[in-house]
Amino acid sequence: MELLDIVDEYGNPTGQTAERSEVHAKGLRHRTAHVWLIKDIDTAPQILLQKRSDDKDSFPGCYDISSAGHIPAGTDFLTSAIRELKEELGVTARDDELIYCGQLSDKYEAKFYGKTFIDNQVSNVYILLCPSDQTEESFTLQKEEVAGVLWMDFYECMEAVKLNTIKHCIRVAELETVKKRIQKLI
Repeated sequence: MELLDIVDEYGNPTGQTAERSEVHAKGLRHRTAHVWLIKDIDTAPQILLQKRSDDKDSFPGCYDISSAGHIPAGTDFLTSAIRELKEELGVTARDDELIYCGQLSDKYEAKFYGKTFIDNQVSNVYILLCPSDQTEESFTLQKEEVAGVLWMDFYECMEAVKLNTIKHCIRVAELETVKKRIQKLI
């Protein structure tokens, strides 16, 4: 059973917890950590997209954030971000390597497998800079979660998400947040 903290609009725990399935059935506000892997930031920024497994409970087979996950009750954003990187992609990183981009709130409702899925999350968004020679094959993927990964030109990715020319579950607002941080780094 995966327990999540119920949080206020700023991501602060309220003292209540709920099981992940209940959180999504009722649309309870919870926290997630999002990490975007970026390389070639000074020349032509590349962003790593994760292709979600076809067995996921939401957005199966869609391109998504490089690494993301729910934050278990009693855990913080950074700890979860580091854990998800290791679990999903086999990437070992330190807290000080993650570059904070901002916090976003998002709420949406969809149906998957005939069930209503309400996601009401507060997310801290981070960047992890990668070596320019890092290839898709260098990642160790968690097969239950990740079907594959793809390096893509950052600006082409933004355009593809805006125009829905790739199957994805990425929010334009999140890419805009990452873009602002990238521009400050170069």
